[in-house]
Formats: sequence, structure tokens, C-alpha cells
Amino acid sequence: MHDPGVLRVGTVPYLVGRPLDSGLGEEEGVELVEAVPARLVDGLREGSLDVALVSSIELFRREGYAYLPGMAVSGRGAVASVQLFLRRPVEELATVALDPSSRTAATLVRVLLAERADGGPEFVEVPVGEDPRAAGCDGWLRIGDEALREVAAADAPPVFNPSQQWCARTGLPFVFAAWIVRPGVDATPWLAAFERARARGTAAIAELAAQAADAWNLSLPFCLHYLAEECVYEALPDMHAALVAFRDAAAPLGLCTADSDPAVVGGFHPPAGDFAPAPCHRD
Repeated sequence: MHDPGVLRVGTVPYLVGRPLDSGLGEEEGVELVEAVPARLVDGLREGSLDVALVSSIELFRREGYAYLPGMAVSGRGAVASVQLFLRRPVEELATVALDPSSRTAATLVRVLLAERADGGPEFVEVPVGEDPRAAGCDGWLRIGDEALREVAAADAPPVFNPSQQWCARTGLPFVFAAWIVRPGVDATPWLAAFERARARGTAAIAELAAQAADAWNLSLPFCLHYLAEECVYEALPDMHAALVAFRDAAAPLGLCTADSDPAVVGGFHPPAGDFAPAPCHRD
């Protein structure tokens, strides 16, 4: 039987999550596990996890969710760990293979390519554990550390970067993953623990980049730029506005519900319309 004094937390097995979860499993009353985002979502839905760092689109696929304030993996421009690799120009794509590991990245690609005059390409769902590149499509979505290695390779194919495109079109950041709390769980007593984990993780970004460069045989400047410049971990005043804008873009495609408005743990969020979008990087 689950101990109500223990918060069961799930996090991603990717480098991008380390600035948010550093030492979290050592905090009193926290039980931490790692899994790919899609598996973490399953844990939230089944009730085996109380909080998980998962795809932001999940906030709008079940009623009753909340999220932790300000603590997320976001971007204000290109983010190298989410890439749509291309065999032909993006406007000519007929088929796209989707990495099943992240539902948010797959949804974002669908939203962006649906704006094409022809309605966009056919999307192929690749089974978990299979290589989306091997599906033989015109393009393939890859996320996480595998995307970093592929885009940094000397023979890397051309890419369409989804977060860069979202930012340019909306003037808002893109929230890839947030700490989502399942219905019926009060995570307020653990907010300080999550804040401490983020403080430890962001302070260690240079060390994390060095570890990644060594383990993957990538350049240190590449890894450091990714963690320190491309990924945004600090609180964003327009976080809720960005989440709602994503909901409003995905709902007409049947990819989430249109009326979900999740709460923020420990406080009220201002209406999305109260935010002035911050400038985005175009590089």
C-alpha cells in the first residue's frame, strides 16, 4: 500500500531533465523513478505516480491536473533535443515518422505542419523502442539525447526545429515538459524540495555539459550551449499563456480538449490574456 507521506515522482532519463531533478530522490518523502515521457504519463493516469516531468500536452488531456509553478523545460527559440530531420524540404514532406517518447513534441509537429495548404503530411506512429529514421518516411521526429547526437553528427541531415518555429509564429516560449500533478494529490508540502533540486541542477549545468560531452563524444561548447542557452529552466511570466496557446492550437486538431485550464500548485495563475509575450530568439 502506498504511504501517503511519500510523493512518488517520475522524471525523464534525458540530460534535459537533470537541471530540474538534481538530488530530488534524496529529499525526504520523495521516491524518484526515471522513464521516457510517454511511460510517465501512463504512471500519472494509472495512479502509480503522483507527480511527473512529462509532456505539457498532457495537462489538457485529462481533467483535474495541476502543475508546479515556474519549474519546466522550456525554450525561447531552437532547442536541439527536439528535431524534425528531413529527407526533403519541409513543405514537400508527404510522410513523417513520430518518435513515441514525447507526446508534446509529436503534437507540436502536427500543429505546425497542419498549417500547410494541403493539410500537412501523413504521420506514422513508430512503436516504442524503434528507430523513427528506419520507418522510411520523408522526415522523422527525434527527441532527447538521441536527437542531440544525431543533429551534432558530421553527416547530420537538414532539420526543421519545432520550438524555433513555434516561437517565431506566436511570440511565446514553448513549454516542452512541466511537473504535472495528478488529480487528488496535494504537492504543496514538497514545493521547496523541487525548488532545491532545480537550484542544485542549474548550478551544475557546466558540470552536466562536461559529462555529456565526454560520454557522447560531443563538443563541450555544443553541450553547454544546449543546456545553458537553449533550455530555459527559470520561471517564465508567460508560462501559462504559452500553455494555453498550445492547447488552443492543438484542440481543433482533436489532439487535446479545448476547455481544460489546469491549476498551479500553491497559487492562482493570472488569465492568459494578462501576459505580454516576451521577445523570442530567432537564431
